[in-house]
Amino acid sequence: MNTQETRIRRMERADLDRVVVIEQSLKDAPHWPLIAYLTALDENSVPRRVCLVAEDLETGIVAGFAVACAIGLQAELETIAVAAREQRRGTGKQLMDVVVEKLKLEGVREIVLEVRASNQPALAMYQSFGFRKTGRRPRYYADPVEDAVLLSLGLT
Repeated sequence: MNTQETRIRRMERADLDRVVVIEQSLKDAPHWPLIAYLTALDENSVPRRVCLVAEDLETGIVAGFAVACAIGLQAELETIAVAAREQRRGTGKQLMDVVVEKLKLEGVREIVLEVRASNQPALAMYQSFGFRKTGRRPRYYADPVEDAVLLSLGLT
């Protein structure tokens, strides 16, 4: 998917340094070890994953990324993150649009996720996509200890 300024494309191994820089710079983003990203990129790994980056067309710099894990008819949005300076410019929405499109092509019927209860910008974005609250996991997150809000989106 392209817009005037950003292109959403498949994540590649060469993107991982920038992906890690983005995730490490955001306190609410999951902080994965490099091996987790390498496994996610492996086309033969099970479960299968959709791994995308948002690339600035002018500079070629990765501005954000998303990883979703598909198992049967359900997928989990494992992570979506946008560099702080690129937030609130539509990059997260673009990533979500393409994640949803790709998961539909995989036959997925529902996307689930959890998010920190205090992460109001993320909650607002997910709700704008039609995600609905399905539950809560008390004290799910550490550092700081916090509840997770469970969300779900039906795909048709």
